[in-house]
Amino acid sequence: MITTGFSRVAYEVKTYFRQTDTVFFTFLFPLIMLTIFSVAFSEQSFGVDADGNDVSAAQFYLPAMLAAGLLLSGLQNLAIDIAGEKSDGTLKRFAGTPLPVGSYFIGKIGAVLATGTLQAAILITVAALVFRVPLPTDPERWLTFLWVFVFGVITSAVLGIALSGLPRSGKSATAVIIPIVLVLQFISGVYLQFTSLPEWLQNFASIFPLKWMAQGTRSVFLPEGFEVLEQGESWNLAGVAIALGIWLVVGLIITRLTFRWIRKDS
Repeated sequence: MITTGFSRVAYEVKTYFRQTDTVFFTFLFPLIMLTIFSVAFSEQSFGVDADGNDVSAAQFYLPAMLAAGLLLSGLQNLAIDIAGEKSDGTLKRFAGTPLPVGSYFIGKIGAVLATGTLQAAILITVAALVFRVPLPTDPERWLTFLWVFVFGVITSAVLGIALSGLPRSGKSATAVIIPIVLVLQFISGVYLQFTSLPEWLQNFASIFPLKWMAQGTRSVFLPEGFEVLEQGESWNLAGVAIALGIWLVVGLIITRLTFRWIRKDS
């Protein structure tokens, strides 16, 4: 099962990059948004670091775009992709082959890890080389980014599989999933400073995983002084881990209860 699953990772990655719309709206979208924000607010300071240097728009939005990339690559991409495979009969054909369900999931999640890693590497590289964003020099911060990234992308992928049963057809998947993802980005501190939102909306957004992924990435790439701008004036990395863990379990339970090779109404 594991060997077959890993062989499917390469297939899934190739298929992913052959879909122009998917590449634009999931893989390149965070980079495009980072570029827009960095250029549009290039003359604006978003605060100062410990040495008194201005925090640029690129530095401020980099962690947000990294978090958004996790959600797009995992939840949005897999929810739409699997809904399409259910609708066009791909899963029905898989049901008639020796392919284990576990291998199918390994292929999907492995592809998300691969594309998400490449996406994050490009975002960080462009931010550093083009927009002169200072990167962390403390190894502990990079270790924090590593576990937030891996935990976040796996949780997003599992939730994407769980949500793939929500659209009634492959044609409606984009219309159903993208608004959910877009709303989460606006209320979770991706496009707007989180603490500038009403308190009730902050509390509501804290129910969902994107807020915590964004908070985790901000703890890595923003100066320590920005911690006081977080809800509770703390990075609360323990809370990040707990929230992502809870959502991972929720996603696994929903997937176990709802995922079928063939839709029940087919």
